[in-house]
Amino acid sequence: MIKRREFFVGSALTAAAARRVWGANDRIGIGLIGCGNRGINALMKGALQFREESNIEFRAACDIWRQHREEAVAYAKKEQGSEPKPVNAYRELLAMKELDAVIIATPDHQHAAMLTDAVRAGKDVYVEKPLAMDMRDLLTAVDTVKKSDRIVQMGTQIRSLPSSMGAKAFITSGGLGKVFKIEQERNGLKPYWHRYGERKIDEGDTDWKAFVFNRKARAWDPDQHSAWYGYRDFSRGPHANLMVHFIDLVHHITGNHTPKRCVTLGGTYRFKDSRNAPDSVETILEYDDFLVRYSTAFGTGHGNYLKFFGTKGTLDASNWSGKPFPVLTQGAEEPLPEGTFPPEVQSDPHMLNWLKCLRTRQQPNAPIEAGYAHSVAVILSDEALIRGRRMVHDPARRIIREG
Repeated sequence: MIKRREFFVGSALTAAAARRVWGANDRIGIGLIGCGNRGINALMKGALQFREESNIEFRAACDIWRQHREEAVAYAKKEQGSEPKPVNAYRELLAMKELDAVIIATPDHQHAAMLTDAVRAGKDVYVEKPLAMDMRDLLTAVDTVKKSDRIVQMGTQIRSLPSSMGAKAFITSGGLGKVFKIEQERNGLKPYWHRYGERKIDEGDTDWKAFVFNRKARAWDPDQHSAWYGYRDFSRGPHANLMVHFIDLVHHITGNHTPKRCVTLGGTYRFKDSRNAPDSVETILEYDDFLVRYSTAFGTGHGNYLKFFGTKGTLDASNWSGKPFPVLTQGAEEPLPEGTFPPEVQSDPHMLNWLKCLRTRQQPNAPIEAGYAHSVAVILSDEALIRGRRMVHDPARRIIREG
């Protein structure tokens, strides 16, 4: 076991050793931290499909949950031939000299601290969203990254879709006219944490203390471990977890960075159990010259949409299949011709974009600034919910306050 002080004593040497540009024949060693469904089936699988063209190899797989760790090792061995080292503690993985980059797919409350530690260890990073659940962890992570030369990609993969890139080009050029409101309704028959709670876990197969991480110590609770999405200590709720996809797309397409003010209402109205994340939430964020509304109601799968309202029409971004978003012209002030679509823009998949940037050292599609912006939005929304007040973001002081 590597103690925190010992880990950071060696981190400067590790960072210095990592400051190099790889040649095409140099293989990049990657470690996966967090081997659940997202870690294996989306991120490890997503990277390994580009294994040959990117010349990468998974050399370590870390998870406190034994079965998940073993599954990741077995999957990587099947796909790439070589077997990554199974690791229980993430700091042990970060100390491995044969790793150049890491993918972090752990519970929400661990993202920011693990990103900070990984960058200090000299690793390039792909980290899942939301980046942070509070401003203190967010600022530490952002400042650490910006003081380094590490390549960091936020896991907001929707912005890299060709449809998203086309919408950005279309709206930036004035194609939709003046955009004045953006909305998403994202409902579901049941909260997403219910299916996670179906996973059975024995205390002997995991490290409960490591899971709790920087939260208040508590007795073993298998439901908090498996259904962590439903507990506010580990994930605030849909306005901070699902909304992050939407709000990052808003920032990407409009070019705006952080909201000014926010009001939020929500609670548990349909699924009353031990889990305390809200099952219904409504939040409104104000930007410089438009409003953004996000809503989730669990208990129905009806009514889902995502739309950008402009004076020339409404961009319907509800379908994230990658095909160009259609423009609806009904009711527009100065309507575009029917059948208008944004231009098709070619774009690498989000994971491939990061892998390419590891070699070119260019900034990826969702750099640390994107993580700061989406985190401010979701933290602002959550603070408005729990305080029952309108909350304001002060960009100069980098704080959130009532106002």
